[in-house]
Amino acid sequence: MCKSCFRLLLIPCCVVICVSLTQTLTGATLCVDPHQFGCYSTIQAAVNAASPNDVIKVAAGTYKEYVTIGIPLSLIGEDTESTIVNAAGKAHGFFVDGYDHAGLKNVTIEHFTVENADFEGILVVSAADVQIRHNEVKDNDATPGLNFTGEATGCPGQPGNGIYENDETGDCGGAIHLVGTSHSVVSENVITGNADGVLISDETEESHDNVIVKNTVKDNPLECGIVLASHPPAGHTTKPYAPHHGVNNNTVAENVSIGNGVKIGGSGAGLFSDGMGTGHVVGNLILRNVLVGNGLGGVAMHSHVGPAFGLPADNFYGNVIIGNYIAKNLADTFDTATPGSVGININSGDGGSPIYGTVISYNVIREEDVDIAINTPAEVDIHLNDLRGGKIGVADVCAFDKATVCKGKIIATENYWGCHDGPGAAGCTTVSGSKITFDPWLREPVRNEDHHDGEDHN
Repeated sequence: MCKSCFRLLLIPCCVVICVSLTQTLTGATLCVDPHQFGCYSTIQAAVNAASPNDVIKVAAGTYKEYVTIGIPLSLIGEDTESTIVNAAGKAHGFFVDGYDHAGLKNVTIEHFTVENADFEGILVVSAADVQIRHNEVKDNDATPGLNFTGEATGCPGQPGNGIYENDETGDCGGAIHLVGTSHSVVSENVITGNADGVLISDETEESHDNVIVKNTVKDNPLECGIVLASHPPAGHTTKPYAPHHGVNNNTVAENVSIGNGVKIGGSGAGLFSDGMGTGHVVGNLILRNVLVGNGLGGVAMHSHVGPAFGLPADNFYGNVIIGNYIAKNLADTFDTATPGSVGININSGDGGSPIYGTVISYNVIREEDVDIAINTPAEVDIHLNDLRGGKIGVADVCAFDKATVCKGKIIATENYWGCHDGPGAAGCTTVSGSKITFDPWLREPVRNEDHHDGEDHN
């Protein structure tokens, strides 16, 4: 157990270093400045004139553009606060288009404010080795009347809708959206005021080995702060749905996700298969994030189709939740319901697709009605956590949310339940359900944090 955890803790650093080393080729340097002789007046004009691996430096100013990128290059703003892409009335601020430029890789977008787009602020499709860093992405998803219905399409006028993205209606892509993207890094961005924050999905091909690290994702009210969602392949938005490409082996590390999804419903960090065909969500890591005050819990993991409907099960396997601080989130609802506010919810819904191989360790959970809720016909391992919500530490919620496939085991040994004497003792959290193994327990906290609400990250 400890050796496995140690190996996983090394993954984000290794991935970031490897991705960074791939972006060492540079060509000429171009400039964008409407007031400077010899520079281009728009970002798109410079991109159109660029050769592969050129660097484009953009002077401070407001650029009312929708910038499409189809070759390897670096776009560098003068500084985040004063280099603004205002995409009001346009689909996106930046579109890294590997769908129409096969094999696209090595694109950097750095030091911009991206705002007011109708849909995504920054969209990446079918590309690799993309770096999106040190940006502020705010107030996008500006299309009026967004309302989650659960349908695969429903964002009228969105470029690519049904071609390279099948968005759920409530988000239309969010602030930053990676579709069919691999080996890319989204780091140290501030993301606020969008429908949701960062979305990784798989409509065009598998999205894998991406790193979402050290971002502040705050007050995106309609859906999740950071979400990894397996969607139907492009062109398969009606029955019979095709098997999904997969959202696999991605890392979500050291982000602050606060106050997201509080209007319609979204978690601080979510891993989902959407129920429209066989989803693939495998080997993802949720590591050392601060997840506070979100709408569907700190971490939500949902499958939806499966044996209860006479359908093939989703491939939902080997996802790991380690070292996060989780507090003050809201209840999960609908077919993944929890009896009150929840820190972590591992839930097969009423479809019964087993969520296998889930490991939950070294998390600190506070101020929740249920610290960890489980409903899946598979074993879930919960060890070395500080379960200090003050009410239910671990709950089997299978009966509560009326699932029909309830065969799972919950192994919750070696956790700290808030006091020396274990579950149910005075001052301790307790357990709810008969299938929970909790003895032996820890008599002292695993981690030393006494209070952490994430405010020092903002």
